[in-house]
Amino acid sequence: MLISFETVFAQSSAALKKRKETINKEIEQLKKSRSKIDRSKKLSLNQINLLNTQIRLREEKIRTINTEIRILDTKIISNTTEVKTLQSNLDRIKVQYAKMIIFAYKNQGAYNKLMFIFASHDFNQAYMRLRYIQQVGRIRKKQAHEIQNTQVSLKREISKLDQNKKEKSSLLLDQISEKQTLGKDKVQQSKILTNLTKQQKVLQQQLSKKQKEATALNNAIQAAIRKEIREEQIKAAERARIAAAKAAALKTKEAGTRNITEKTTETKIAAKGSSILASSPEDAKLSSSFMGSRGRMQKPVQGVITLGFGQQKYNNVTIFNPGINIKTNPGANVAAVYSGKVSKVVFLVNSYTVIIRHGEYFSIYSKLKNVSVAAGQEVQARQSIGTVATDPTDGLTEVQFQIWKGGTPVNPSGWIM
Repeated sequence: MLISFETVFAQSSAALKKRKETINKEIEQLKKSRSKIDRSKKLSLNQINLLNTQIRLREEKIRTINTEIRILDTKIISNTTEVKTLQSNLDRIKVQYAKMIIFAYKNQGAYNKLMFIFASHDFNQAYMRLRYIQQVGRIRKKQAHEIQNTQVSLKREISKLDQNKKEKSSLLLDQISEKQTLGKDKVQQSKILTNLTKQQKVLQQQLSKKQKEATALNNAIQAAIRKEIREEQIKAAERARIAAAKAAALKTKEAGTRNITEKTTETKIAAKGSSILASSPEDAKLSSSFMGSRGRMQKPVQGVITLGFGQQKYNNVTIFNPGINIKTNPGANVAAVYSGKVSKVVFLVNSYTVIIRHGEYFSIYSKLKNVSVAAGQEVQARQSIGTVATDPTDGLTEVQFQIWKGGTPVNPSGWIM
């Protein structure tokens, strides 16, 4: 049970330390991006998003540290119990060993041992006394080894206990430092929000611009999806016509007429029950495969998520983000999250957007400087489709990533690792 606990403890600690290192790297990236934006002395929504993300990451780091401390507390209690048990066993063995030493001292002469054996009433008793004397010697040696082993184990457990206590002390100091830094970030956040109130007009202009850009992109995405749906409807109708014609050719005119009617009814029912985008066997298989990979897909680009999916509130204004924004390094390659077919490449607001179809699902990659794929092209998972663009106004480099199921956007955060 102790070995099992040690293994779980080691795995948990390693995972927490790895996550903490990742958070530290992400915070450093955000700080560099923020410093560039802050030097421009211009109020921007990106500045707010980066600071909010930094605060969120620092809060997550503090939660991670708290979890590490709780695990260490459990380990310290376990080590303390083990030390007490080993110390108790050591004291007990030492008492027994002392009695054996006293007995051996009193009966150390060969004459005494012989007298003890010869004083037996019969041969069996003499044999048993001889065996007893031999066993006493073996037990004494065994107890000596046991004392040595217990002392080594005790020393090792005490060392572990001291190490865990030092680690906990270090984590507590780290926790205090992070809380102080978090406090400073929140003060800065409050100042920025105050400036937002003073510069409501500037903010409103930025929000209006973003909303127009988002609307234009959303319209382009919906147009591409509608086109795919129309094409699939034509293909589905053609498949139904061919199936009906084959049925009619195999039977008599009367039976064929009945079968055509039944087949047409079945096609309508199937269209109602599932998306037209997954009506063919190939698309249905791809849709199922894409859905089955949920939570295991790699990010389209390595970086920090600076803006989440859904309603985003800025002061008294709310805008809807149909995807997530990932802050990355300038010139970074953007990769397809899953294999599929490029539905459309759109150029809007000085950047490209790539739409890839995966059966009834679509993955969408916006804010690209250039692209390396074209409409109709088959792409594989992790294949580069272009490089990320950098915002000329504040120098921020980020990709907007979306996932749509048919004509509805879904939260991509649950799909990627």
